[in-house]
Amino acid sequence: MGADGSRKNSTRPREQRRPAGYAGVRRILHCDMDCFYAAVHMRDDASLAGRPVVVGGDPAGRGVVAAASYEARHFGIHSAMPAAEAQRRCPEAVFIRPNFALYRRESERIFSIYREVTPLVETLSLDEAYLDVTEHLGRFGSATAVAAAIRRRVLETTRLTVSIGVGPSKLVAKIASDQNKPDGLTVVPPGKVQEFLDPLPVRRLYGVGPATTTALSELGVTTVMDLRALTLDRLLGRFGSHGRTLHAFARGIDDRPVRPHRPRKSLGAEETYRHDLRSLAEVDEQLELLAGEVSAGLRRRGLAATTVTLKVRYADFNTVTRSQSVPLAIWRAEELLRCARTLCERTEAGRRPLRLLGITASNLYPSALKQLDLFDPD
Repeated sequence: MGADGSRKNSTRPREQRRPAGYAGVRRILHCDMDCFYAAVHMRDDASLAGRPVVVGGDPAGRGVVAAASYEARHFGIHSAMPAAEAQRRCPEAVFIRPNFALYRRESERIFSIYREVTPLVETLSLDEAYLDVTEHLGRFGSATAVAAAIRRRVLETTRLTVSIGVGPSKLVAKIASDQNKPDGLTVVPPGKVQEFLDPLPVRRLYGVGPATTTALSELGVTTVMDLRALTLDRLLGRFGSHGRTLHAFARGIDDRPVRPHRPRKSLGAEETYRHDLRSLAEVDEQLELLAGEVSAGLRRRGLAATTVTLKVRYADFNTVTRSQSVPLAIWRAEELLRCARTLCERTEAGRRPLRLLGITASNLYPSALKQLDLFDPD
């Protein structure tokens, strides 16, 4: 990629583009936009500069935080927190309703920059991706220079910042991208991986959640170095097959490839309501809206589903799911709604107040039949 953003193919032989001793070493980038949702609004509205911005639901109701600016995070506000709690922590916070159409447009612009560099782009979310640039260093000659060029192009094109981690694996690159946020670039050379990982809290490793962190703590493990001191047999005995992964990750070993075309496993929509749904008529009205949203998402992607799942959360926070599989894949709103209504009969909707409803389509397949729908509004 040239300084003006154009793609340039290197004419140098591959061996000249690889430093001595680095043959066979992958160059993986993890690109993570900084406070993406909030940053888009702050860019477009100068009055928000320097203010604590929270993207999410209504703090006067049952909304939740989708994203928070760094100014808001200073007050301990984070995603998935109830919006009311966020307002209690920071009364001066500015609350903005999410605009996912806007975020998708910005995401497409950003990902087009990534794909100018390499076709090996694995999408994790609207604002996060892995890039494998091992064979796509171009005239830059190094993954570090490629990452620096990407950061410049994203800033010039969108006026947004991206933090990038560079390493020989997904594991290392992802951890590195979070080291110097916002607007950071952290490079971990292959020979420095262990030095980089050892002092980190063990929870920073991929796949180490709260339960695993607690279990490791009981074994006296708090850092990656501590974890590395445990034998494979001991980890297998305590964690089963997951112990093998922990043993490898503690040594920076991660052979997972960057997959540019990960198949989507499911697609859904759900809504938490400010006021409980008490009647079947209210429930049915919301199911129709959710089915339409899921159907539109399936059509846009040319997909159809053979399993439909209904999610219901009652006013007391008890949550149940009901699923149904169908012999022929479906994507139309009326078909999804028919399944959802059937599943709803297997819940206590109408007898117990509901605070959340959701519909998810899964077991997805490409839908060739989509082309025959002449009156599809999309």
